[in-house]
Amino acid sequence: MPIQKQISVFMANRPGLLARICGVLSGANVNILALSVHDTVDNAVVRVILDEPTKGILLLEQEEFYITEQNVVMLPVNNDPGVMARIAQCLSRADINIEYAYCTASKFQKAGCIVLKTSEPERTLESLREFEAGGI
Repeated sequence: MPIQKQISVFMANRPGLLARICGVLSGANVNILALSVHDTVDNAVVRVILDEPTKGILLLEQEEFYITEQNVVMLPVNNDPGVMARIAQCLSRADINIEYAYCTASKFQKAGCIVLKTSEPERTLESLREFEAGGI
């Protein structure tokens, strides 16, 4: 359950820009491990976790995208009802706020992955140690 570098890319909300971001990364053989897009009327924030974050940042900055970096906790979890509730309860007991989260798994997968953004990733990681060995 490592802390990962997440890259946020700020862009106009219009066709083709996500394709451009993904194309730049894939053209340099940088793999997207997680992706989330949050939109507003005129703008969007694309959040990605990459297998080579430093390379990805340099590539996207060369394309003149505005980039910020955040540390997030990437947590592998069992694909069972109540997992997110138990995570949120654990962090609540530790007085850690979840600023945002995203996750994925299909009903055919036994496990999934949750990305958590908190203001204290190290404390978040420590608070969630009980789940690292499959406790969730």
